[in-house]
Amino acid sequence: MSSPGRAWFARLSDLVRHLSSGLNTGLKSRLHASAFHVVNSRLMPAAMKSGLQRRLLLLLLVPLGIFALVSIYFDYQTAGNVALQKDEQLLRLIPLLTDSVVAPGATPDSAPVLLLAPALEDFIKGLAGSAGFRISDAKGGFLAGDPWIADILPATREPEFHSMEDGGVTYRIAVQRVNTVAGELIVQLADGSDPRQQWVRSILLKVLLPNFILVVAAGFAVNWAVTRALKPLIDLKEAVERRSPRDLSAIDPLTTPAEVQPLVSALNRLFGLVNDQADGQRRFVADAAHQLRTPLAGLQAQVEAWAQAARAKGADGAILLSADKIIKLRSATRRTSQLANQLLALSRADASAMGAQPTQRVDLKDLCESILPLHLDAATGKGIDLGLDARSAQVNGYEWLLRELLGNLVDNAVKYTPPGGTVTIRCGLLPASGDQAPDTHPPRAAEGEGEANGVHRRWGVFLEVEDDGPGIAPEERAKALQRFYRVRGTVGEGNGLGLAIADEIARVHHSQLELDYACQGTGGDAGDAAQGPRGLRVRLRL
Repeated sequence: MSSPGRAWFARLSDLVRHLSSGLNTGLKSRLHASAFHVVNSRLMPAAMKSGLQRRLLLLLLVPLGIFALVSIYFDYQTAGNVALQKDEQLLRLIPLLTDSVVAPGATPDSAPVLLLAPALEDFIKGLAGSAGFRISDAKGGFLAGDPWIADILPATREPEFHSMEDGGVTYRIAVQRVNTVAGELIVQLADGSDPRQQWVRSILLKVLLPNFILVVAAGFAVNWAVTRALKPLIDLKEAVERRSPRDLSAIDPLTTPAEVQPLVSALNRLFGLVNDQADGQRRFVADAAHQLRTPLAGLQAQVEAWAQAARAKGADGAILLSADKIIKLRSATRRTSQLANQLLALSRADASAMGAQPTQRVDLKDLCESILPLHLDAATGKGIDLGLDARSAQVNGYEWLLRELLGNLVDNAVKYTPPGGTVTIRCGLLPASGDQAPDTHPPRAAEGEGEANGVHRRWGVFLEVEDDGPGIAPEERAKALQRFYRVRGTVGEGNGLGLAIADEIARVHHSQLELDYACQGTGGDAGDAAQGPRGLRVRLRL
């Protein structure tokens, strides 16, 4: 073999060796990354945050504060009503003060003669120190009464109200310019018992300050109570945070309050699901590594042998490969390539991952017609009659997944059917209930309800592949849908993934594969009865 030939064999040998040695590491790393991503992405939203405690405090304290503000508002409205009544009382007393001037003074600047009305005297005595009156001349000069009342000149002859402070007391003053027997005078009546001012002092000392102290104390009390009440939940959060991503053991629900136990139960169910998924992936990795190791090891051994033979020939040596060796090499590479493609299809057909993907309208007749030519060469090579019995039928689904499903079923049928056998691809409409054969006169609609032979039926779509090969015994049909399982007595090369992929795709479409004998061996020809059940029919109802 020439130098380029030896170099090619060396590169091929290294490639096979690296692929085989890196198989377990790559698949296991992907398994761990996938499991950790599932745990972290699903548990992070369940983690307790400090905002929960803050929200509880706000929900408790904000209503208390609103209640206090509403109480203050209504208290102020009540005080305003009382103050309005006081103003009306002053208005009623102003005419009495005017009538109390019974005679002018001895001189224009002297005080007039006064005779206070009993009601006016009662008002002043009843508010001793907080009420008074003042009588001034037309220019505001003091004539009688209490000089501490401010000199106020009214602009009109209508009663006016003013406020003044004296000695820390706010007085409400009613003033009016009037005509009396002593001439034009200005009369003023002061009331220092303004309920609004008293209310302000009362609200500061008796309401706001106690309420402020109460709110602060309530805040500390509520914070303590909320912290104590949330402690089991906080402990649960910390326990989950301290866990290793590999620790998926169940949490004891008895250590948590009754209100949190549904959350703990949900977490335990999640842990169980992730554990099952991780176990399934570990088994899948182990099986995949075992299945890939065999063809890779054989391929590596052959290439190594050819490389050693080339080195033994020397720099100008050459080796001849027989057709049998080339066929074996091609068979090993094809099997490895097919297995890798099937593993990829199996990972892409994950039912949990496809649930959120949008579906599309798929015409099963077109799908079957496109699959048939892909397997004609293999069927012709074995003398197998590959036929098609397709009726128009449409379904909502994933076109590429249904293509993968049908391709695997046809590939299995051609592979395990003996030479000279028959494989038939079918699709169409089938009564939704029962196990009847496809109806020869289905309704025009692709799916739905219709009349057949006077009977109202609901129709469903089906897709099936039938062969007259060895078939699968009823006790092995459930196992045949498992990954890497090969039926006992199976002849020919296979990876045990075809039906597993088809079953996964069926579950993506919320259905399942139906496996049965193609021929039960009873009724009709006596030879069939003597041979017993045979063949395999794999049907998918959609």
